Amino acid sequence: MIRIDQREAYANLLLPAMLERSKLTARDRGFVTEVVYGTTRMRRACDWLIDRFVQRELDVRTRNLLRMGAYQLQFMGTPPYAAVSTSVELGGKASRLVEAVLRRVAATEPEWPNAAIRLSYPDWIVERLIDELGGSDAIAALETMNRPPAVHERPDGYVQDLASQWTADYVGAQTGERVADMCAAPGGKATAMAEAGAFVAAGDVHPGRAGLVRDNARRVGAQTVAAFVADGRRPPLRRVDRVLVDAPCSGLGVLRRRPDARWRIRAVAVDE
Repeated sequence: MIRIDQREAYANLLLPAMLERSKLTARDRGFVTEVVYGTTRMRRACDWLIDRFVQRELDVRTRNLLRMGAYQLQFMGTPPYAAVSTSVELGGKASRLVEAVLRRVAATEPEWPNAAIRLSYPDWIVERLIDELGGSDAIAALETMNRPPAVHERPDGYVQDLASQWTADYVGAQTGERVADMCAAPGGKATAMAEAGAFVAAGDVHPGRAGLVRDNARRVGAQTVAAFVADGRRPPLRRVDRVLVDAPCSGLGVLRRRPDARWRIRAVAVDE
């Protein structure tokens, strides 16, 4: 949580890698995923829940611990004794504060001051959607984006949403063809096209993200994916049969899949 909150790590990239190295059971992995993604997504609401009962500045670790406890109480329906006791065990020197705050959170029904706080979005996102969709449709869309997306696992074990799978299919890569995927990270579409029999040159401008493509290709056994680092506007390629450019955009369309995206996106990026 600290790495996501303070170091701007991507939750959807960081957590799966950490869980893969862990010895947790599938059930425990699912629980950790729900708490981390959910707390990240509902951060503003959780802060409001706990700040009603806090009179001083909190250190980063204690605030994140309280956020996770508040998320379990308010949004997961975890019994108070379970959420509070686990949080107290992890509280260290702040255990008394953690217990006192979470007990009050559990005992006090929230009276949300506005929709942006209740649904945990920056004000500008709520205002923009209301302007564009109207009040009821905007709230419905925001509520939908707060629900975890359905999980779709490909036959090779790669977890990828259906829209991305459809995009890879639409390219129509054929056996023996050479395909350039110019904004490839983390590699889902590149490995899908390789599964169709194509050789895929999969590039990204960031070395770390190109590394994700390489690692994911190895994990699913996609031997015809070659990852490289380059600006997609000037790719080091001579001739290919097909090109896929899933260019970076504002990110508003992936709020459901990326729990930290709402805190990264700025209004100016959407305007541009």
